[in-house]
Amino acid sequence: MKTNLVTPGGWNILDQELKYLWKIKRPEVTRAVSEAAALGDRSENAEYKEGKRELRAIDRRLQFLMKRLDQLTIVHYAPSQEGKVYFGAYVELEDEQEQSARYRIVGTDEIDVANNHITIDSPMARALIGKQVDDEVVVKTPNGDKIWYIHHISYKK
Repeated sequence: MKTNLVTPGGWNILDQELKYLWKIKRPEVTRAVSEAAALGDRSENAEYKEGKRELRAIDRRLQFLMKRLDQLTIVHYAPSQEGKVYFGAYVELEDEQEQSARYRIVGTDEIDVANNHITIDSPMARALIGKQVDDEVVVKTPNGDKIWYIHHISYKK
């Protein structure tokens, strides 16, 4: 199951990548391939072969990004979300052993493990949606159920 939701910031990152690849990177590689092709025998021209390979990779990524951006729905923050966990929220939690964690609920295209951005499709996010501060949340994990307590919810970093 893959939800087609994205935060405005996530959509901008994908859109900027698309523009960079289309307007800057692809023309640079195309120019390099043309120059390498002009050198003569293409069968033994490593620069030409590498350039063509890179061009195919760029074209695949461009195709993916164009299709994906058309599928995505941007979810904007609404003041009515305050006090409850919804898409785009930063949530501070504590478990039964008083271990704390902070997550942000984002779309699948925005997952960032280093910054604790989790997908809305994850068991943790699904358990958190609609909850509020001081609620107990039970998350099903491969090692059994784990209980978390919500300490803080915000929609700004």
